[in-house]
Amino acid sequence: MEPGFGLHLIIMTATTDISPLMATLSRHMAAAPTTALPPEVVEKAKHHILDTLGAMISGARLAPGRLAIDYVRAECAAPQAVVPGSDVETSAVNAALAGGICAHADETDDSHPRGFCHPGCAVVPAALAMGLREGRGGNDLIRAVVLGYDVGPRTTMALDPLRFYGKLHRSTHAVAALFGAAAAAGAMIRLNESQCRWLLSYAAQQASGIATWARDEEHIEKAFDFGGMNARNGTEAAALVGAGFTGVEDVFSGPRNFFEAFGGTPDILTHELGSRFEIMDTHIKKWSIGSPAQAPLAALEAILNAHNLGADDIARIEAHVPDVEADIVDSRAMPDICLQYLFAVMVLDGRVGFASSHDYDRMNAPDVRAVVERIDLIPAPDLPRRQGRTVVFTHDGRRFEDHVSDVRGTTANPMSRDEVVAKALDLMAPVLGTKRADAVADSVMKLETLAELAELTPLLRA
Repeated sequence: MEPGFGLHLIIMTATTDISPLMATLSRHMAAAPTTALPPEVVEKAKHHILDTLGAMISGARLAPGRLAIDYVRAECAAPQAVVPGSDVETSAVNAALAGGICAHADETDDSHPRGFCHPGCAVVPAALAMGLREGRGGNDLIRAVVLGYDVGPRTTMALDPLRFYGKLHRSTHAVAALFGAAAAAGAMIRLNESQCRWLLSYAAQQASGIATWARDEEHIEKAFDFGGMNARNGTEAAALVGAGFTGVEDVFSGPRNFFEAFGGTPDILTHELGSRFEIMDTHIKKWSIGSPAQAPLAALEAILNAHNLGADDIARIEAHVPDVEADIVDSRAMPDICLQYLFAVMVLDGRVGFASSHDYDRMNAPDVRAVVERIDLIPAPDLPRRQGRTVVFTHDGRRFEDHVSDVRGTTANPMSRDEVVAKALDLMAPVLGTKRADAVADSVMKLETLAELAELTPLLRA
């Protein structure tokens, strides 16, 4: 007998038991495609689907998106799904890869604070690609996306993000997005309970990622780490199981299980599952910029509007950013991440749009540099994450201060449907044209009436 063979038999026998947690989760996943959702959840899901489509379509013109589209174009795969914002139709797996990279090609996509992740940039591309392959409709997309948001962030919440990301330096963004994409793609294939258990095991085997993505100055690997890798891997895991692949019955319990490997609290996976929907606790960004800059920029906008201030009035600006996030946005080379540049644009233009927040050339313009020199970024230990405080000093001796604790788009201060649509149109119109961008927004807001997702393909193709 080979060394360790007896142990192998013991492990194989022990893993045939299915824990109550896995039974609950797999049952919920299998039922999700045919389970009606509360109206407010449906509405919120449409907001996130449209917001992510906007990120995908605008991201198709940015460097990470262009590279991804060129890559899958060269793969010459069977045309099963369109990559939004491009002329490419490719396999569902490749479309999920390219779509995920486009969705996080910059800082446009949504975020889930407790899961410390960006679910939309992997969940929506995976659900859309597999839905197109399987001939599903609008209701199917909504339910698959909601399921992905429930499974993905819960996975990293169960791992304890502060420990997993902050102490172990592993990527919560990758793990949550992977499990979310797998669940969403699996819902589109209509996997049964057993298949859902195997799907989770295939996802667990691919759980990876370390926090070195923060050192990516060009946002290209980061787009893969957050979106493309996980959308692709989750979609492929679902496709494999749908094609007949079997797997471990319960990767979350038994010998050498997922939580023994990574630590954490497994029960969080199913806590209030089916009654509390994580998509309701997911933020949409008002601006296509780095999250730590959102609140201080909102405070600056409020001050400028309230007191009718322009560049000539301002002597100095203090931007107080939570100390744990200050380095992320301090004098960065990328315009959509650099707080000082974004502040200068707000002062000069009175607004920040997608075009201005991605204008590398403008970062060195004389009028921008003149304002940037008057801005001090101050790390603030008293501010919680995602809050901001801005102080403006004028040449005539006045001082104005504003503190934003819940920036527009957060769950405590949500964007309206009209605001979500307006942001999406700003992202999509330069790529698709105004008429088709309007049609995409209108179709998403009526998704439950859409018989086949294929009706979206002509609208999404550029």
